[in-house]
Amino acid sequence: MSSPIFMAFFRQYIAPLFIVLIFLVALLAVSARAFLPTDMAQPAPIEAVDASPQSVSQTLATSPAYA
Repeated sequence: MSSPIFMAFFRQYIAPLFIVLIFLVALLAVSARAFLPTDMAQPAPIEAVDASPQSVSQTLATSPAYA
């Protein structure tokens, strides 16, 4: 299985095919945004981050993950 003929075949045909397939999948994923509804194609809204000690302690006190 590790013969030079197999490695040459893999290097010449299989590896480039994998590279092209990965490129096509990435191209499809990126270009799919053009077909999304307009409101979904926009970036997600960013909320203001409040990192004051009071808000952090309040979040930790009310979060079930830290209870």
